[in-house]
Amino acid sequence: MTMNKQILKFMIIISPLLFLAGCGDDEDDIKPAPSLSVSGAPVSALPGEAISFSVAVTAPNGGDKLNALVGTASIASIDLGGETSSTQTVNYTIPSGAVIGSTVVITLQATDKKNLPSQLANVSIQVNDPVITLQGNLTTQTLDATKRYLLKGQVFIPNGVTVTVPAGTVILGEKASKATLIVEKGGVLNCNGTAAAPVVMTSAQDVGERDKGDWGGLVILGRAFTNQNTSADDAGSPPIEGITPAKYFGSNVRTNDTESSGTYKYLRVEYAGIELTPNNETNSITMGGVGSGTTMEYCMVSFGGDDGFEWFGGAVNGKYFVSLSTWDDDFDGDFGWSGKVQFGLIVRNPFAADQSQSNAFEIDNGPNDNDTGVGTYTTGTFSNVTVYGPRDHASRSLSANNVHGMDLRRRVAASIFNSVVTGFPTGLRFNQASVQSNYDNGLGVLAHNVLVANTSYAAGSGVTASGAAGSSTVQGYWERSGSGNTTLATPASGDETAFWEGLGLRVNNFFARYQTATYPANPDFTILGTGTLATGADFDHDKLDDAFFTETTYKGAFGTATDWTDGWAEFRPIQKVY
Repeated sequence: MTMNKQILKFMIIISPLLFLAGCGDDEDDIKPAPSLSVSGAPVSALPGEAISFSVAVTAPNGGDKLNALVGTASIASIDLGGETSSTQTVNYTIPSGAVIGSTVVITLQATDKKNLPSQLANVSIQVNDPVITLQGNLTTQTLDATKRYLLKGQVFIPNGVTVTVPAGTVILGEKASKATLIVEKGGVLNCNGTAAAPVVMTSAQDVGERDKGDWGGLVILGRAFTNQNTSADDAGSPPIEGITPAKYFGSNVRTNDTESSGTYKYLRVEYAGIELTPNNETNSITMGGVGSGTTMEYCMVSFGGDDGFEWFGGAVNGKYFVSLSTWDDDFDGDFGWSGKVQFGLIVRNPFAADQSQSNAFEIDNGPNDNDTGVGTYTTGTFSNVTVYGPRDHASRSLSANNVHGMDLRRRVAASIFNSVVTGFPTGLRFNQASVQSNYDNGLGVLAHNVLVANTSYAAGSGVTASGAAGSSTVQGYWERSGSGNTTLATPASGDETAFWEGLGLRVNNFFARYQTATYPANPDFTILGTGTLATGADFDHDKLDDAFFTETTYKGAFGTATDWTDGWAEFRPIQKVY
């Protein structure tokens, strides 16, 4: 009996110890809470931008969930599947309406199979302005197509600087500061657009509020020959219009005629060009003394405030150019420009025209009729240009400042081949006797073209408009034997569809049939195979004996199969969201 009491007393004494020992074993089975390590998280992002980052989760008790929240809203709940170690990806899109300069905080926490939580981990992302400002003198750099850029004031690419613009980049021009992008002599701009992702330079105004002249456009300057230079240095060079302080261009020798100012491929320039004062303006694309080493292909200007493309001297060439609803002239050459252009499209707005008179082609030799000497004249050569002028039929209303399909002036000797020029009140004008002389003598050539106008010919001082074929008159030159030129009258209202289809043109491509906001965004410019334009092109002239030119059977910019504006061109930019 005494022994039993002693055993009972012993058990009572050690029972708490056994209990405590048992409890200690259970606690040893619970391992530390989860821990997190974040990598690859951006420190900033743009509104609407998708971001992602990695979270390494260590969970000795086996991971249960990784939760991510912004504020109180869950953005992710990831099952960790009991793994003790794993790396997870968290994805999130910054709200499109996020306030610029604010910070988005993503809070992370993991739990394990023992319901133990990790410490909170925060990822802070600053919301950046989606538009990056470019101003002053730029340095050598490559832009980022995922970002937008805003030009403020006059922005320069100086001598020795190269700026590269990748496909799909959007550059906006600020209206208030009359933003203009200027490539100086020796500077290089490479716009590497593609048909699927063109480079776009356009107005910074909102959708529906953009208008001609919202910004100053693109100015490219080089050291190639002009007939206005007395030397190659600034003191002997002309300044380009519209830029302050003055920027000079060109040379009095042809040593630099093959110089490159960069690459301009699949480029759109919209709502650009400002007339600052009469005869002092920037254009959509202005070229001063630009060399032939510069590549310009698939370039479109639209709704410009002055000229579309203007060449002040130089030797630069171009292919696949579009000028849509330009305020003044579409293709304007001056100062001894000697380059070549093939495949050009001009679409005129009947109510967009400048007080100085607006023309599809306006080509001069200089600012006056002074003789700069044979070998220095403007001798630029065009082939395969289609002009949808301001009228689709003879009684269509239009601004009286839409005047000439071709206005050839001041001793010019440019050439136009295999083209169709339609819809202007007057077709062709020689503005001075020096122009008539240069064409009569073969310095300039107009051949194998089709001209459709209310009045075919006009003449300036000392020139006669009408005369027999072969006479020293505007008509006599155009209709000379062997010229291959055709002259037709603009059709009457009601007859236009059949008339234009007879040529092969599609009547619905004339701007006159629409409002600005309703012109087709992607018209079909291929010609009808049954039309007369499908045949008759001729490349036998010495001026076309150049590897630059692609021989075609068709006249105008398009054949029956391929519309080269598809994909990259935009014919309704007023509604385009950038």
